[in-house]
Amino acid sequence: MAVAVTITDLVGHTCEACRVGAPPATEAEIAEYSRRIPAWEIVDRAGIPTLERVFRFGDFAAAMVFTNRVGELAEEQGHHPALLTEWGRVTVTWWTHKIRNLHVNDFVMAAKTDAVFGGG
Repeated sequence: MAVAVTITDLVGHTCEACRVGAPPATEAEIAEYSRRIPAWEIVDRAGIPTLERVFRFGDFAAAMVFTNRVGELAEEQGHHPALLTEWGRVTVTWWTHKIRNLHVNDFVMAAKTDAVFGGG
């Protein structure tokens, strides 16, 4: 059964506390949620699937402002990405550390990150 969730629904969700042994996102969830965040790629990092996106900026200062906003969001939600800040770009990578896999939380946070980038 397909999950019918819009990008707005994802942004409106709060991350649920995740524990070791929590179920990863199902193939159906990954397929559906990936359609809601099309700019994100699923990238294998040392055998762990992650969600990754590069955001581009006009200079280092704007990239730092974005990095700090994503950091604040991560603290609010209790779910933390890898952030690589460079001149004019920020690479954001989401995955759930405790299960070494993708969880619905990662798709929620990717959508929230898009909203921060878009000013939403």
